[in-house]
Amino acid sequence: MSASRRSGTTDELGPEEPERDGGPEGPGGSDLLAALLDGMDAALCAFDADGVLTHWNREAERILGWTAAEAVGRHGLAGWAVRTADAEEVEARLMSAMQAPGRQVNEFALLTKDGGRVLVRTQSAAVRGPDGKPAGVYCAFSEVHAQIDLERSIALSEALFEDASWGVVLVDADLRPAVVNAHAARALGTGRTSVLGRPLGELLAQGVEELEAALTHVLAEGAPPAPAEIWVSVRTPEGHLRRCWRSGFLRLASPLTEEPVPLGVGWLFQDVTEAKQIEQEASLLRFRAQQLHRAARAAAECEDPRDAATVHLDFALAGFADHALVDRVVGGSLNDSDGDQVAAVRLVRVAATPTGAPGPSLLTGAAGLPVRYGEGHPALQCVERVGSVRASIGVAPPEQAREWARARQWPLDAVHALCAVLRSRGRTLGVVTFLRGAGRSQFERSDSIYAEDVAVRIAAALDLAAEAGEKP
Repeated sequence: MSASRRSGTTDELGPEEPERDGGPEGPGGSDLLAALLDGMDAALCAFDADGVLTHWNREAERILGWTAAEAVGRHGLAGWAVRTADAEEVEARLMSAMQAPGRQVNEFALLTKDGGRVLVRTQSAAVRGPDGKPAGVYCAFSEVHAQIDLERSIALSEALFEDASWGVVLVDADLRPAVVNAHAARALGTGRTSVLGRPLGELLAQGVEELEAALTHVLAEGAPPAPAEIWVSVRTPEGHLRRCWRSGFLRLASPLTEEPVPLGVGWLFQDVTEAKQIEQEASLLRFRAQQLHRAARAAAECEDPRDAATVHLDFALAGFADHALVDRVVGGSLNDSDGDQVAAVRLVRVAATPTGAPGPSLLTGAAGLPVRYGEGHPALQCVERVGSVRASIGVAPPEQAREWARARQWPLDAVHALCAVLRSRGRTLGVVTFLRGAGRSQFERSDSIYAEDVAVRIAAALDLAAEAGEKP
């Protein structure tokens, strides 16, 4: 334990300073001082004005091996804690702190009890008596590598919260942000201070449940073995912004307790939205190319070209749409020069997917009755423009959506439509319409390109069927 006046040595106030009742050296005061010194994480020693060692705590004993009984009372460090050749310089630098303002930082090589050497970093400062004059010096020291490790940890923390190129958020045990770095604040669309203490649900419109479940799991079980990709929607003044964050999690525990006490979770994330979108688009293109290849091989085995047309339709539906319709121009086809006939064009349904239970597309239209499409119908616009047309009711009440689909002669659960023109040998043969329900997103430009590829194959099959029917 630390030495005190009870062991017959001087304390930091000097040998002539009288004891004061109730002070640090009063009844029980020396025990309290000893406990405080021995509980320090840093090694500590102190010298009086004459250079006599007055205090030596347990951490100093751990580093150098000398006990308090062996160290306290020695004059200087020469010959036991410092090599004799270095002692004069070391002691001069330590004792110079008595005359210098503030603290002085030095690095020395000290000797251990077993003869080894330890490089330590010291912080020394003057100890002043009641009259304000220097009465001695205290010196706190630690092994250089331990000090460097601490400084690196502090520097790393500061760098993460200032200059990191990924988001860093410390979340407390209540799942609320406690510290946020600049990158994370920008990703969340808010300032570094305004986000603190707010529920995650106020910052994210979607993905909150998944994120909070991950944070709760880390608090209970520890860090997951690999990063997780979480899709979220961030609330911004312009609306909801959908992003994909590749996230890593670390459970934070207090180092000051015998059993780890969770302080929260360290959440590190990086925006990988563009990479994920490129990956998804590439995967979708591969799948659609494979579907076109499979459809072509299956259609090649059909004796009836009309069956080949429905095969192309069925393969196109997978992962693309819920329903599909094929309408043929009454009279067979329209030439590009028949501009006057476009306004009066009529379409006959020749194939459709079942509206009830799932199954293969069915050939229809044997009676040749035109479909009752009203003026401005997307299928008629498709014929008129000789190009794809997209239509959607968007977000609407169910009854309004059903009425929208009913007015266009489509299945009642359709809310998004894509019409692609059927072209073969420079003529317009009809229209193929793909329909999606409310559970799917609207058709996009990339969907139009795929629909046009399917339409080319269906048109070729229907044209071949018409040629075969005209021959005797």
